[in-house]
Amino acid sequence: MNIYVMVDAEGISGIHLREQVMSSGPLYAELREYMTQEINVCVEGLKAGGADKIIVRDAHGSGTNVLWHKLSPLAYEYVIGNSGTVRMPGIEECDAVVLLGYHAMAGTPMAVLEHTMSSLSWQNFWINGRKSGEVAIDAAVAGDYNKPVIMVSGDDKVCAEAAELLPGVVTAQVKKGISIYGARHLPMEKAHKLIREKAAEAVRKAISGEIRPYKVSTPVTLRLELVERGLIPNIHSKPYARIIDGRTYEVTGNSMEEALARL
Repeated sequence: MNIYVMVDAEGISGIHLREQVMSSGPLYAELREYMTQEINVCVEGLKAGGADKIIVRDAHGSGTNVLWHKLSPLAYEYVIGNSGTVRMPGIEECDAVVLLGYHAMAGTPMAVLEHTMSSLSWQNFWINGRKSGEVAIDAAVAGDYNKPVIMVSGDDKVCAEAAELLPGVVTAQVKKGISIYGARHLPMEKAHKLIREKAAEAVRKAISGEIRPYKVSTPVTLRLELVERGLIPNIHSKPYARIIDGRTYEVTGNSMEEALARL
């Protein structure tokens, strides 16, 4: 059983401030340390549950947040840096996906650092008419390859979002959101223990085949509502885009990953 781990920032335990998740922020060093630690305990849990090969992708921002020299040698490989238009390089080598440190979709009340892809430019996002966040985006990309998402970690809001979207998924709630910039956190040791336990449980469920891939119907239509006017794509550069109004447009692709690349 080989596992692909996608790692975001906002759902990492100990994280609740914008200044922690921005590379220019004065508290960014905290994110780098906490993310690296959380990856390591997740890898330990996956191994304990029976995982063979584990590929981990730093998927936040530039993809260069982890402290490479502190990462666990138990993982097979780490994907660090810009991955271009391929969302999950190496996923075809794996059997299931973990979404570690994820956050709720844009507009979710009292969710820690809620947004969808970009808090600066994305207002709302739909996959085939269903309002969606990054859990759905990455579950659907994994579904392109027939791989199930078996675990999601983060605050209570993203865990509820994942449970509704993905029947049987294992969730690890490391904090409870009380505002966009505030949370009730588990102590670090308890949060790490929870992630280890849930990661092991997720692998066991994956081995037993209890969790199915999230498959969206094709062709896939994505609708994006932007925060600001004047950002709609030029129809000459993106002739496949369908303009809905001054801030909203749609694209269609033969797969989730193809449609996402067209936005």
